[in-house]
Amino acid sequence: MRWRRSTYWMPVAPPSCCLVAFPPRAKDGLVVFGKNSARPRDEVQEVVYFSAANHEPESKVECTYISIDQAPRTHAIVISRPAWLWGAEMGANEHGVCIANEAMNTREPAPETEALLGMDLVRLGLERGSTAKEALDVIVALLEEHGQGGNYYEDADACHSFQSAYLIVDREEAWVLETIGKYWAAEKITEGVRCICNQLSLTTKIDAEHPELRSYAQSQGWWTGEDEFNFSEVFSPADDHLDCCAGKDSLEKQEESITVQTMIDILRDKASGVCIDSESFLTTASVVSVLPQNTSSPCIHYFTGTPDPSRSIFKPFIFVDDVKLVPKAQSPCFGDDDPAKKEPRFQEKPDRRHELYKAHEWARAVIAGDQEQGRKLRKTMLQLERQGLEAMEEILTSAGPLDPAEVGDLFYDCVDTEIKFFK
Repeated sequence: MRWRRSTYWMPVAPPSCCLVAFPPRAKDGLVVFGKNSARPRDEVQEVVYFSAANHEPESKVECTYISIDQAPRTHAIVISRPAWLWGAEMGANEHGVCIANEAMNTREPAPETEALLGMDLVRLGLERGSTAKEALDVIVALLEEHGQGGNYYEDADACHSFQSAYLIVDREEAWVLETIGKYWAAEKITEGVRCICNQLSLTTKIDAEHPELRSYAQSQGWWTGEDEFNFSEVFSPADDHLDCCAGKDSLEKQEESITVQTMIDILRDKASGVCIDSESFLTTASVVSVLPQNTSSPCIHYFTGTPDPSRSIFKPFIFVDDVKLVPKAQSPCFGDDDPAKKEPRFQEKPDRRHELYKAHEWARAVIAGDQEQGRKLRKTMLQLERQGLEAMEEILTSAGPLDPAEVGDLFYDCVDTEIKFFK
């Protein structure tokens, strides 16, 4: 399918960001990961768990726009995703790998041709990679084979297509992966803090790259081959000022050890520009993950499943064998009748709000009123969240093994409590 695109118009990438902090900047041998997903204001995100699975030889998996070969086995994953598509804005797998992506405006526009979305590659990396490096290898191999492209938004009027960047994290290291079509470069991080947003961030420190990346840059006349190769300078649009992203500034200003609470506070900060609430875009969902470098401790992932983290509750999820599914955080399924699947696409927008989203709409309206009721409501929401954070802190500091029966329905119970509280 083709959309109209004016010669003078380029889609604007939504200004979201993802961040990671490693010891010694992060607290007590923990890796702390966070992501705010800025998307069109009215878009609904759902939080969905998929168990590990074995697949028949030569079977296919239907991604957002195209089908590709399925892997023999896929890992258990939990993802936050725009409800109309297959992939994910962010998520984690059972092996402690977390991935988030950013839509990028680059010197070379992304193709409108339907291929893999950057969000599809997030999910595929989680399903197939048991380490950050393995997930990186999965993503770049699929990028080479299938390409990236297609509409990032549920919009019949125009195609908003973007190149993608990824933050891929596990307990030991992170990889920043930035892509231009099938070409890519990546940097490995094992200490300090790192943020990626909607501008290219890789410069001269490149730890892995597409074998033809530099020759491609030369063939386009973007690099002479004589100067030092600076990825951002070569591939950024001419009018891109390469400013620091707000998340990077916020992380670097932290004088204390970065904790889960620190990351939540950063993601809630509207004044800094990390939390987006504009005419076009809203932070429609957020996640914070804590990955203990001690592998005897579980990884804990906190999802909002609702818009605006400053008015949302971060709810914990832990991988165990019998995770209880949470239909109240999942959007209605329209099957083959979904307007996102039928051609021409997006001819109508169904109501994708899930039960948690609907309950939370009331809370956002009350808090936005900034009356006494709103202040009391937000205070109580933060108290609920604090109870969850303290319970998870006890799990992380406990010497004994985790009891799977205690946490299998953890996220389910938190969502249920939140909905009852709003009612």
